[in-house]
Amino acid sequence: MNKNHFDQDLDQLIRQSIKLTEQPSQELNHTVKAALYRQEAAAKTKSDTQTVSLWFLPMVLNLITFLLLAAAALISIRNMYLSYFTAGICWYAGFAGILLTAVGLKRTNLKENMTIRIQKGGTLA
Repeated sequence: MNKNHFDQDLDQLIRQSIKLTEQPSQELNHTVKAALYRQEAAAKTKSDTQTVSLWFLPMVLNLITFLLLAAAALISIRNMYLSYFTAGICWYAGFAGILLTAVGLKRTNLKENMTIRIQKGGTLA
């Protein structure tokens, strides 16, 4: 039932490269890299897992929270200038979260890092 994802050839190549005391040969490096890239590509194209990206969730929750705080400030604070000032700060903080998320998407691999992988059997990967 349980699939064994252990690759004997790759393990042997890695153990050979660890045992070497001097610099490993370029051929060994290329062989290990090629095997890792093949294994990574095979793992990405596997159809027995489903991926759900959650990169947008903190942005949306931040925006909703600060827009609700801005609405609460406008409703509950009686001083007009103070209520507008507080609502403006909340509005700014909410949209700053969108800007930070956009920068995070450009600079990092945020979509890949915030992904949940679910196997078809129902267990989280």
